[in-house]
Amino acid sequence: MLLKRKHLDYALAGLLLLLPAVLLRSSLREPADQNGFDRAVLRISSPLQAAASWVVGGLGDLFSDYVWLVNVEDENDELRATNIRLREELGQLRGAAADLAILEELVDLKRSTQAETAAAHVIASSINSHFRVNRIRIDRGDTQVEVGMPVISAEGLVGRILHSYGTHSDVLLVADPQSSVDVVIEETGGRGLLKGVASDDAYFCEIEYLEQGKAVRVGDKVKTSGLGKHFPEGLLVGEIASVDSARHGLYQKVTVKPAVDFSSLDTVLILLAPPPPSDPARAQNQQSKSAHGVEPF
Repeated sequence: MLLKRKHLDYALAGLLLLLPAVLLRSSLREPADQNGFDRAVLRISSPLQAAASWVVGGLGDLFSDYVWLVNVEDENDELRATNIRLREELGQLRGAAADLAILEELVDLKRSTQAETAAAHVIASSINSHFRVNRIRIDRGDTQVEVGMPVISAEGLVGRILHSYGTHSDVLLVADPQSSVDVVIEETGGRGLLKGVASDDAYFCEIEYLEQGKAVRVGDKVKTSGLGKHFPEGLLVGEIASVDSARHGLYQKVTVKPAVDFSSLDTVLILLAPPPPSDPARAQNQQSKSAHGVEPF
């Protein structure tokens, strides 16, 4: 029984080895040279060859699609990394452009200011619960600035030096209740004392001692008067936000919106010395003196 099974295995193995040879022989022969046996072999093997070709082709396409998808995923990862890098570079360029614009404004302000000045960076801010800036700190210390020196920006008056120590100084803003600035309304010439008003959700000031007879309108510019010698004349402080002239008494109630956005300050100028006094002689038309005592006709 075992010997018979062994002979059967040998016969089956020989058949399996002979079958591809027979198929190959029949397939390679020219149609004119094929006999009945070759045609019968090809007729029987054609469905098997088609099925095998379909399976092999399908597997090849599947492998190609897999390789293509892997390559696409790699390209997508590379594109994502490039996109992130370009976004970072764009952010850096925008930041550099913003810094350049601030520096240009600061240079223009320094050129237009006759007083001796020093630039400083805002390095810290204290804020309230509504994210309103109460105080700012700059990188100039007691060896460079003094208490009381005015601090300005391209927008207008920021405040004055409150404390100075080491390499830093704290600036009291014009909107602080401790601040007071003698101001004049540009359009009417009305004078008063600008005081900061404590407010959690807004920056504004009030003008005290502004007489009722002075007509004031919303939008009028408020500037420093130069009185008191704490601030030079002509610095923009803000504009009139509201007027209550119907109240009883000698003075109007006027609120002012500061010109400076304290939450966006980055660089400021400190006035180290007051500007030189104006020369009144320049405004006078002077005639040329006679030469050798001869008067012109």
